Amino acid sequence: MKFFTKREQIVILLLVIIVVFIIFFNLYNKNVTLNKKTNLEEITLDDLEEIDEGKPKDENEAEEIIMVHISGQVYKPGLVQLKNGSRVIDAVNSAGGLKSEADLDRINLAKKLADEEKIYIPKIGEDNDIIDEVEISDGGSSSNSSGNKSNKININTCTKEELMNLPGIGEVLATRIVEYRESRKFNSIEDIMNVSGIGNKKFENIKDFITVK
Repeated sequence: MKFFTKREQIVILLLVIIVVFIIFFNLYNKNVTLNKKTNLEEITLDDLEEIDEGKPKDENEAEEIIMVHISGQVYKPGLVQLKNGSRVIDAVNSAGGLKSEADLDRINLAKKLADEEKIYIPKIGEDNDIIDEVEISDGGSSSNSSGNKSNKININTCTKEELMNLPGIGEVLATRIVEYRESRKFNSIEDIMNVSGIGNKKFENIKDFITVK
């Protein structure tokens, strides 16, 4: 039997090592390629959907939002955010619903709303003369010019919502006025300046719209 020489054995061993290395290298490249392909598929199927969701929608697809101010006989008067095309009933629901004193015969719940619109829900038996610069939701306006002194609210008996319709009077000041008159009566319109936060400038803005009679 012929045996390989030592030199031949070394050559054969080197060849075997080379073949094994080539096989291993090819397997490694296949695994890397497979992993890349798998990751690409995962991104295509899953991640790209999340990326698309994060992209801003086309202006035509974006839902238009309007802001409406509602006051009067609702439980949560103030600003409400609605979808474009909403109606008075939607604003009422966003404001907590109608109070039992609301005069349904003087409002149109089906009226469509526009951005920056003001809605006033009157009280049953409420005199139109005390509604100053507010929009009756049946589409008619009860607003008056700022120089008209015939339509005034009695600061001793009016509601907080009516006070909030005065120029520059928000919910905080309206609450202070109500709290003040609970312990004492306004004997003159100038007495309203005794309420914290109402100075000469603010009084000048509201004096033509208030009375104590």
